[in-house]
Amino acid sequence: MAHDPVIRFERVGKRYGDGDAVVEGVTLSIERSHFVVVLGPSGCGKTTLLKMVNRLVEPTSGSIFINGVDSKAIKVTQLRRSMGYVIQQIGLFPHMTVAKNVSTVPELLRWEPARTSARVRELLELVRLPYDEFGLRHPAALSGGQQQRIGLARALAADPDILLMDEPFGALDAIERVRLQAELSDLHQRLHKTVVFVTHDVEEALHLADRIVVMRAGRIEQYGRPIDILERPANAFVAELVSAQDAVRRLGVIKIGDVLPLDGASSTAHARTAAPIKAPSDAAPLTAQTDLRTALSLMLAAGVRELPVLSDDGAALGAFTLEQLLQAARTPVSQVGVSDF
Repeated sequence: MAHDPVIRFERVGKRYGDGDAVVEGVTLSIERSHFVVVLGPSGCGKTTLLKMVNRLVEPTSGSIFINGVDSKAIKVTQLRRSMGYVIQQIGLFPHMTVAKNVSTVPELLRWEPARTSARVRELLELVRLPYDEFGLRHPAALSGGQQQRIGLARALAADPDILLMDEPFGALDAIERVRLQAELSDLHQRLHKTVVFVTHDVEEALHLADRIVVMRAGRIEQYGRPIDILERPANAFVAELVSAQDAVRRLGVIKIGDVLPLDGASSTAHARTAAPIKAPSDAAPLTAQTDLRTALSLMLAAGVRELPVLSDDGAALGAFTLEQLLQAARTPVSQVGVSDF
């Protein structure tokens, strides 16, 4: 039997007074565990679309279904507590400690204190801010990146299925933004939440998403995998927005695991069982989730033509070479097994 998408928009629109539509005629399905990035220029309606999911903004037309249920039939407080919500301004309570900020939703849901305390400790470890060091601090004592990590922990506190994120890293410096993007991607791989993430940053969208919604003037221009949007843009607007002809950008959405059969040393296509890989001792290893753009950067930094590929537990899977990277760069998308996740 067919299952309902986690979030489904049916001809959704939003108009303020007699003005132009902010969002118009949006029909869209978001499947469970997908990381969907809504991408577009300022004023395209992407934040309004996000806020209609948890009814911070009410649609003026159409319907939004959450797990098959019309959101209008769900109490607003119940709906919002069932979703995590992270914004650029973070919104931490300055008079509360880090631990109290994270425990806000579990306490509203009347969890047992022991359960809440355990969850707070678990989440602070998850976002790499251990309770013993950070739990009793106040937000003012944290850096911007640390505050954003606490905002993410708070959004995850009640273990919601859906996580809504509105340009959460936009106010951070470039180094911290890249670091948090990597950590968020890792969290998604582990937790399998359904994420809807708004950004105007194309690089951020391509790095994080397994599906991208491209918006312009309140309408969806294209919805698909990053690699499809790069290689088959729906129109000139999409092509210009994502710089579709940028070959290096394309490398960023193809993973090592997409182009190599990483099934251990039995795979003769990539394994090097006869001799160890000759790479500098400080050269960073690759994994199945490493994108080809990162792999190229690491090879150049190490001055080598191949790097070891390791499993999540550190076992050697073989090697990835510069020649294989160049071959993948020349291969049409229809012949590259780009993963959905």
